[in-house]
Amino acid sequence: MASILTQFSFSFLAAAAYAIITNVPRRSLIACGISGASGWMFYWFAIQLGANAALGSLLGALSVAAVSFVCSRKLKLPVTIFNIPGMVPLVPGGLAYQAVRNLVIGNYETAIASMVQAIMIAGAIALGLVLSEVLNHNIRNFREKRDVVSLIRKKEEN
Repeated sequence: MASILTQFSFSFLAAAAYAIITNVPRRSLIACGISGASGWMFYWFAIQLGANAALGSLLGALSVAAVSFVCSRKLKLPVTIFNIPGMVPLVPGGLAYQAVRNLVIGNYETAIASMVQAIMIAGAIALGLVLSEVLNHNIRNFREKRDVVSLIRKKEEN
């Protein structure tokens, strides 16, 4: 239990701190932290259940995107205010550093393996954001068409 609380707390702090650095509105700081913590918790639970890092990152990115969408609606702010800081805990910065470090010192096989994994994780994060945006777009279109159809029916009744 303490490990779950630690994972949540530090991912929340990382996302909120990045939000502060990028000057998001103060009223959105807690939501940015929750966005990052939710993404990291999905990633962490997936890893704990035996999934690879790319699948965990995909699930985490989908979670960040979903929480960001809800927060943007509730706080009436653009979704990117919550997306960008929310992705910070998922970014494979340490892995990319290790890839470059191994490349510099001559461990080419290890460097290539680390680079491929970092690219796969970054691609999974991007795919998660794209899938979420496509889903949100389709939901909005469905609601708009439903509203238009209901307006037309009301006019026909009158």
